[in-house]
Amino acid sequence: MLASMNIAFLGLGRMGFLMARNLLRAGFSLSVFNRNRDKAEPLAREGARIASSPAEACRDADVAATMLSDDDATEQIVLGADGLADALPRGAIHMAHSTISTALARRLAAEHQRRGQGYLSVPVFGRPEAAEAKRLIVVPAGPPALIDRCRPLFDAIGRATFVAGPEAWQANAVKVCGNFMIASVLESFAEAYAVLRKAGVEPHLFLDIMNSLFGSPVYANYGAMAAEGRFEPAGFALTLGLKDIRLALDTAREVAAPWPMADVIHARMVQGVAQGQGEMDWCSIAKVAARNAGL
Repeated sequence: MLASMNIAFLGLGRMGFLMARNLLRAGFSLSVFNRNRDKAEPLAREGARIASSPAEACRDADVAATMLSDDDATEQIVLGADGLADALPRGAIHMAHSTISTALARRLAAEHQRRGQGYLSVPVFGRPEAAEAKRLIVVPAGPPALIDRCRPLFDAIGRATFVAGPEAWQANAVKVCGNFMIASVLESFAEAYAVLRKAGVEPHLFLDIMNSLFGSPVYANYGAMAAEGRFEPAGFALTLGLKDIRLALDTAREVAAPWPMADVIHARMVQGVAQGQGEMDWCSIAKVAARNAGL
């Protein structure tokens, strides 16, 4: 019975496509929308219905999920002409997986409440390979009753669910703080590898030591990519990483919390984008550190 829920999924980028496919394979009835219709065709061959607009995708939905690149794209799809919010039935839920600002999350919650709809922020942690394997970490926040209704969807895309709090924007705060932590690992590797290469030490040896010390897939995966200079194709582009660090700094300003390390990472990412690395993986900030060290 749970799998008979009607789900609309809007935004079929690298992550969204894989998440939508896992919902479809879990047995949910799925309607999909993407600006580039071609990206939706493989899902149609597996039984999804392709909608011509966000409104069409959502008219009969119990839950509408969005996985979009940023605040502007989310606002346009949800609140723009022929958008999600005006078409979603009363009592249905909008579940936003996108990494968006806490300010936009509060606005979306208010807009949906005004229309008699539910809203949850449900960001996820994990790269595309984790999304494909249903190994994402899912972080919902919002009214507990809505979270309970959506748990079968969380289980279909992820390996663990952690509820961030009763206010939807709290999940967005967790997401940007988590991405800051990952970015801090990238910056640490970038600086350490630059020093080690100048000292004549093999970065992979250092990575083996760090993997033994920390035992973290974040260290193992990103450390290897940075050591090998494997920055393309991007699993998560540097431009998106820069956007997320800006969101993190905005959140810190909202709560009046100094964040000096985030300022350092922001500057490093700006430098990388300015030097033409915007579409490379965000761990390509290692190239910036190497250049600054004269390598």
